[in-house]
Amino acid sequence: MIATDEEQFYEDVRFILQQAREQAYSSASGIMTYTYWNVGRRIVEQEQYGEKKARYGSYLIKNLSKQLSDEFGTGFSVANLRNCRQFYLIFLEDSYGFSIVGKIPWSHLRSIMRISDEEERNFYLNEVVTENWSVRVLERNIKSGYYKRMLSTQLHDKENKALEFVKDPFVLEFMGIAQNINHLESDLETAIINNLQKFLLEMGKGFSFVGRQMRICTETTDFYIDLVFYNYILKCFVIIDLKTKKLTHQDIGQMDMYVRMFDDLKRREDDNPTIGIIFCTDKDETIVKYSVLHESQQIFASKYMTILPTVEELQRELERNQLIYDCDK
Repeated sequence: MIATDEEQFYEDVRFILQQAREQAYSSASGIMTYTYWNVGRRIVEQEQYGEKKARYGSYLIKNLSKQLSDEFGTGFSVANLRNCRQFYLIFLEDSYGFSIVGKIPWSHLRSIMRISDEEERNFYLNEVVTENWSVRVLERNIKSGYYKRMLSTQLHDKENKALEFVKDPFVLEFMGIAQNINHLESDLETAIINNLQKFLLEMGKGFSFVGRQMRICTETTDFYIDLVFYNYILKCFVIIDLKTKKLTHQDIGQMDMYVRMFDDLKRREDDNPTIGIIFCTDKDETIVKYSVLHESQQIFASKYMTILPTVEELQRELERNQLIYDCDK
């Protein structure tokens, strides 16, 4: 008993010190963030009375960098001082963004402040705070157009909360599978399972893995669902059917049946209706328009890409989604 009490005593003190260290780090990080903002403000003020472009701006920052580096050491390079300047200009009028920047490390802010669209910028600010994204995850999501891919599914129905968790396309570059090569669905499924943590990050917040090849038994037949997840925010099961070819009406009919069966046989009383997502290599606007996907609140089809798209490739995909939406109206 004494030993147990001593161990608990040690753990209590250890927890107090760890908590204090974390709070001190968080406080110091917040102080430095606002310090960089003020440095940027002072630079802008010095440049021709606050105008955004100064005739001697480059000269000013180079001399400031030299003087600060001589006195304070590293951390005040020309590039970092330019970041401070941009940081101030970006959050000068962005009241929402500025209200939470103190909670976000400078390493994250340097990536976010390069986003020109305020709503997109605020989305990433919020996700970093709520989801505790690392710098690597943040940069990957910005580069893969995470925000725009999520918005592309909400073109026809902004009221459906499920669409906040469905992207089009999904980007699965982390699986190490080449694009535009025929794969077995089992290979795709295995690659997802082997990279499950990264796949869950790509899926979005609130997802937990339930199982693969989940069997659903009826009186006459057994069916197997590729992947099953549960989303604790939506409070529902999310089932995924993997296809290695272009979407067909048979795929949609199959998923419609899976969702109905899952709701009947697996869904609990306190669960919301099951959501089904078909992963496919391509979609046809005619099939989307004249199938249950047109008005369904539970069934969705998303293209997946196994390479990180360029800005141009992503823009083309988003424009295709817009075209499908326009044909759908």
